[in-house]
Amino acid sequence: MATHADIVDTWDAGDLRDVQSLAAMVSACRPVVIRGLCADWPAVHAAAASVEHGAAYVGQFDAGTTAEAFVGSADLAGRFHYGDKVDGFNFVRDSAGISEHIRQIVVSATDREASTRYLGSLPIDIHLPGFTRHNMVPAMPPSVAPRIWIGNASVIACHYDTYDNLACVVAGRRRFTLYPPDAIGDLYVGPIDHTMAGQPVSLAANAGEADARYPRFAAARDRALVVDLDAGDALYLPKLWWHQVEATSPFNILVNYWWDNFSIGPDAPYTAMLLSMIAIAERPEAERAAWRAYFDHYVFRPDGHPLAHLPPEKHGVLGRMASGNYGRIRALVMRLLRDV
Repeated sequence: MATHADIVDTWDAGDLRDVQSLAAMVSACRPVVIRGLCADWPAVHAAAASVEHGAAYVGQFDAGTTAEAFVGSADLAGRFHYGDKVDGFNFVRDSAGISEHIRQIVVSATDREASTRYLGSLPIDIHLPGFTRHNMVPAMPPSVAPRIWIGNASVIACHYDTYDNLACVVAGRRRFTLYPPDAIGDLYVGPIDHTMAGQPVSLAANAGEADARYPRFAAARDRALVVDLDAGDALYLPKLWWHQVEATSPFNILVNYWWDNFSIGPDAPYTAMLLSMIAIAERPEAERAAWRAYFDHYVFRPDGHPLAHLPPEKHGVLGRMASGNYGRIRALVMRLLRDV
């Protein structure tokens, strides 16, 4: 298993200056550690003083909303996952006010017999308005809204996101174990429609190295990248990269940004993949191979534009999306879906 020093690029905070440097980082589609990116945040300084100071700093922005947290018994050590079978979970969900969740997390931080609580993916501008004004990444476009994750020591199951992710550690320490997108077949992924928090997770990554049910996991494990982050550090994680996240301190806070730097409209690749599954996945192998050739030619384009042999003015709807062809193709797809 490799460490970030071996493979993952490392930037200093000053390297991520503006939208242009952000776009350059994202275009490489590789993880990047950014040391000290949020080290000057007031939230980071408050949490460094003590657990109570960090909790109080966040709590002062509480808008009085409620949210749902994962809660697990102490013997789980924060390893939130499925139960004995993939039709259940080893934790319960608890709905409460934000300040009450934070209070419980602080209590559990000093009581080893207490349950572990994990409050995740809260839109900050809804639940903690005012926090962002004092704790922000200047290079991030204002349209990208941050989220906050607060909890005790935990291990969040290995999963992927369909958006680019900038994760900023505010309190505690985080260990990310990363696998590239093409490791998916070696990770033994669970159901896509029965998940803990929306995204499917790896069953093998949570099971340990020697589990005989997952023999191919050894290949994924050999490709894993391990990144350790201190408070003030950040990690850029490209979309579709698998990641297991360990919060190793009794009290942890992380702020993250999800966005799609290359989106040109409301339609998402994941939606297209789901539609392709029902249209193609159970056809005969030879026909699937034929469709793969067409997808490569028109969508993935390893040999360049499919109409490169014609002048651009003859490309029709295969011309540049920004020239109106996005809307034309979308209207055609919607019409075809309505007609079936």
